[in-house]
Amino acid sequence: MACAPGHAPGAGIVMALPALRAGPRAAWMQLERILARVFAHDANPLAQLGAVACLLLLLLLISGIYLYVVFDTSATGGWRSIDTLSRQQPFPGGWLRSMHRYAADGFLLVTVLHLLREWVLGRSTGFRRASWLTGLPLLVFVYISAMGGFWLNWDRLGQYAAVASAELLDRLPLLTAALTRNFVNADAVSDRLFSLLVFIHLGVPLLLLFGLWFHLQRIHRPMVVPARALLLGVVGTLMLLAAVLPVSSQAPADLAVAPTALAFDWIVLHLHPLADATSPGLVLVLIVAVLLVLLALPLRAHASLPVAVVDPDHCNGCRRCVDDCPYAAITLEPHPNAKPGMQLAVVAANRCAGCGICAGACPSATPFRSAQRLATGIDLPQHSLDTLRRQLHAALSHASGRGKVVVFGCQHGAGVATADTADAIVFSLRCSGQLPPAFVDYALRCGAGGVVISACSMGACEYRLGSRWTAARLAANREPRLRRSVPENRYRLVFADAGDEPALAAAIAAAGDGRAAAVRS
Repeated sequence: MACAPGHAPGAGIVMALPALRAGPRAAWMQLERILARVFAHDANPLAQLGAVACLLLLLLLISGIYLYVVFDTSATGGWRSIDTLSRQQPFPGGWLRSMHRYAADGFLLVTVLHLLREWVLGRSTGFRRASWLTGLPLLVFVYISAMGGFWLNWDRLGQYAAVASAELLDRLPLLTAALTRNFVNADAVSDRLFSLLVFIHLGVPLLLLFGLWFHLQRIHRPMVVPARALLLGVVGTLMLLAAVLPVSSQAPADLAVAPTALAFDWIVLHLHPLADATSPGLVLVLIVAVLLVLLALPLRAHASLPVAVVDPDHCNGCRRCVDDCPYAAITLEPHPNAKPGMQLAVVAANRCAGCGICAGACPSATPFRSAQRLATGIDLPQHSLDTLRRQLHAALSHASGRGKVVVFGCQHGAGVATADTADAIVFSLRCSGQLPPAFVDYALRCGAGGVVISACSMGACEYRLGSRWTAARLAANREPRLRRSVPENRYRLVFADAGDEPALAAAIAAAGDGRAAAVRS
């Protein structure tokens, strides 16, 4: 059947994915909320999967260097060198070998979970497209690197993995000779072949490192190290596993005998049993189909996002917006209308997330300015701070508004609409980081009974850094700072994700009672 005009084959599947994502998204967010209560927000592993993956990669590199030093790269000596290391030097040799194995399993698992989380949260299109497309090859590199470790060990499990991988690759039409010919008998496994396997296991991680660097280029201040509590938890868990459940080699490979009764690694080698149960060709088609769908995800239609606009007459080149932008979408260039040496912020529209964090960072975004129109150095025209000031002033100027709690809430966190009651005045923001701290002072001076700023938890911020910058600004640890003269019991910062509406309601009630908690450190 012919495709509809303007639609590629499989486009229907890609377009239907957002609807399929609704259920998994709700379940994932619920799981994150549960883990946030168990581990605390700053140590939630699901909210820091990328950083955990980077940590595991570092552990793999450290332990891998040690293993390579003692590894015999010959076909006959590979198994012997690793087996001897485990038996004759349980610590640190065997322990590091076990750490390497468990870190590899964790690295692959965390990478897949990271990809799944980004899809579930709808982070594959728009300004995130480049990160998604550069991240997919990394998943392939991780798989190849992890499988290559089993090949080099060259025990019965390594034999099974190598032969099964060769059977899978033989289905590719690009190969002129079958790879399985290298595993016909023991004589076929030469030192030359083993050197190639070593090269793959060492070379692919180098490609992975380069790809990771490229993957992070459009992310400002990427989190490559998890929070201290999570870091210690991950490293401690791996150390404990390596000590309690040490990894040992199975019997040496014997191509004359089909491997049976293997101590299997289902995390890395799960594709091979599937190929045994069906066929290598079918598994290869499945792999290609999944990769094509993942590559097509960024091509689907997505809602247009507001783009920050710079006002040259009010931008002084202070670079606060540059430092606070979570996606490196802002740069500084020579100011065309000012004296030499002055700079002007320039926004790359294709990188802009429309979060408004830059507007919240601008020193000219203070509502106390006497100008009738609040013109700032940078702002979101569709969600301008001038409009916010007008609406706030109008609401508090009315007799019915005085004494009420003003709520500034992130639209991606707890539903601020549920807080719009007779005792509160609610303003929805693109991100909590869009709010200049001076608006808290302004609201109180205009008659608000209290102020609540609702932000996503640190690891769940839709725009990565919004919650972090909001907390730092209110605590007077980052410019623009909240004035010290603002009474600490008159405002409250609450971290409330979607589903945490009771926490937001409690914060509003506390602010109304004059019991708002301080956030200064």
